[in-house]
Amino acid sequence: MLLISIMNKKKRPSLLLINPWIYDFAAYDFWAKPLGFLYLSSILKNNGFNIHYVDCLDLRSPIATVKNSVSPKRKAWGTGKFIKTKVEKPEPLKSIPRKYSRYGISYEDFEEELNQISTPTAILITSAMTYWYLGVFDAIRITKSKFPNTPIILGGIYATICHSHATLHSGADVVITGPGEKEILKLISSITGQSISMFLDHRNLDALPYPAFDLLNNLPYVCIATSRGCPYRCHYCASSQLTPHYYSRSPKGVADEVEFWSKQYGVSNIAFYDDALLFQHEQLFVPFIKEILRRKICCNFHTPNGLHIRSMTEEIAHLMHAAGFKTLRFGLETADAGIMASLGEKATRKEFVLVVNWLKKAGFQKKEIGVYLLAGLPGQTAEAVETSIYFVKDCSARPYLAEYSPIPGTALWEKAVEVSSFDLGNEPLFHNNSILPCQWEKLTLDDLAYLKDLLKS
Repeated sequence: MLLISIMNKKKRPSLLLINPWIYDFAAYDFWAKPLGFLYLSSILKNNGFNIHYVDCLDLRSPIATVKNSVSPKRKAWGTGKFIKTKVEKPEPLKSIPRKYSRYGISYEDFEEELNQISTPTAILITSAMTYWYLGVFDAIRITKSKFPNTPIILGGIYATICHSHATLHSGADVVITGPGEKEILKLISSITGQSISMFLDHRNLDALPYPAFDLLNNLPYVCIATSRGCPYRCHYCASSQLTPHYYSRSPKGVADEVEFWSKQYGVSNIAFYDDALLFQHEQLFVPFIKEILRRKICCNFHTPNGLHIRSMTEEIAHLMHAAGFKTLRFGLETADAGIMASLGEKATRKEFVLVVNWLKKAGFQKKEIGVYLLAGLPGQTAEAVETSIYFVKDCSARPYLAEYSPIPGTALWEKAVEVSSFDLGNEPLFHNNSILPCQWEKLTLDDLAYLKDLLKS
């Protein structure tokens, strides 16, 4: 029986999955993991495939650890810097007066990882920000050189938002758009001849295996989503293009997953990846938190994607503090009434003040109450951003500037294309928020530097 089991295992098709490098002026591991890709990895494992997973951003890779004598340090909650290598700026960004880098393991480390595996039946590569596509192209180029006869399938954010660009320029054999798990599984089945028994069922997210964080090394944190998609339609956000519909898990199912990572892997930091964590909170979030408290699960919880201010209640503030939420981020975007209205007015000033007071009363400190403010919106002035910064500070919360990145297909896209001096439509590198794509005389890069200094004062 053991011999038969070993023989069957050898016959299982092998897949290579790659999370590529980041090319940018700056990048930071703010609980940054390709959660959808890790879910796909887990589904593929459950369908009988052998998975070799390479995360080019993983500074805890055994090879990277050996070859890099000084690895970036981790902060208390598991975040930290990536390994960084300075590189030449690509031609479209030559005029930007900032240094440019590749973030992640070295080419040599990557190639050594590839040398350790036999030829895979198929290669799957994910993609994140549209303007990070250079790392995707590198991964495709190197793997195609190593495995010239193996089909390469590209999916993810860039592949979806800039499908034509990816199809024309990436070098991938197939480019998948949107939530393409079903399409990918059918494609992999046709390539490998392996039958598929487990598919993604959005109506029953609790039936999914947990994302394959076990493929990573020495987990400093785990990312969890209580839902998929977003019920809101913010004018600057591409969530509806990536996942058109909203689906949620059960509170018990989420609590089970938190308990699993905590007890089985000793993970103490959990970052929520939801776009709308507090949506329908009475049916979802509140019962989940109460279940965490009932089970006495001790973790540090973080909300990097931003919480909706109007969904907060005084009860939730107290429950979050009791459960161990350490990093709160809220999406105020602006305190300018006119801009608020144009973005859909996610919250009024009065509502924001009330929520901050609830949080302080529950025991949260100013440094724990982070508030995202958008800078660089089409037609936005430096004065409007400055006013928003002072407003948040006066409310005893901590402002964080989020520079606006124009995304094709969003409500603000056409306006951004109209006012930008960059060729946004043809070059995704110009979507990079670091270059302030919609800068103008009343909001320049110098103004942005001043506003960032204002955050520190």
